[in-house]
Amino acid sequence: MKAIVGLGNPGDRYAGSRHNLGFMVVDRLAARWKVMEWHRCHKAQVTKVSLPEGQIILVKPQTYMNNSGTAVRGILESCRIPSDDLLVIYDDLDLEVGQLRLRRKGGAGGHKGVSSIISCLGADDFHRLRVGIGKPPAGVEVVDYVLGDFTDEQWEIIEKVIASACEAAFVWIKDGIDEAMAHFNGLDFTDV
Repeated sequence: MKAIVGLGNPGDRYAGSRHNLGFMVVDRLAARWKVMEWHRCHKAQVTKVSLPEGQIILVKPQTYMNNSGTAVRGILESCRIPSDDLLVIYDDLDLEVGQLRLRRKGGAGGHKGVSSIISCLGADDFHRLRVGIGKPPAGVEVVDYVLGDFTDEQWEIIEKVIASACEAAFVWIKDGIDEAMAHFNGLDFTDV
């Protein structure tokens, strides 16, 4: 069994925000796999999908970003999923809109949701799919930027990136992190 966690903030207020890209990707995966029901479990919305490759748990923590680790730890412990069978999908300021990168492990890179997961798991050896949101323009605070919505122009790119992120997640499920990194770490939709 594997878990795919999309990071974001609960509620309609944040639904289209840059910080909710992880939720957007997980929602798209759920739609692709025709998931009908989500359940509340360990402070998260959770659903299970049976694929030929095995059972996949999709997770959207409902703790708000900075406390995502409590929900993730609860799910991993109750389902006995090791951290190397976890893929966390989240927004990244250090990548431009249109870029995505997979990583085997590492630090939080300033992302408070990832920092919470590292802290709660006591480990950083989980896989990540970072989805670029770019840096805020001059004069705009980071918190306002990440909680703000994409521009119409950015949405055209983001739609392609979400589709590509879903494909990357599927390759991760089927063939592992190394194959996913080899196929998707060079993609860049910034010029499309």
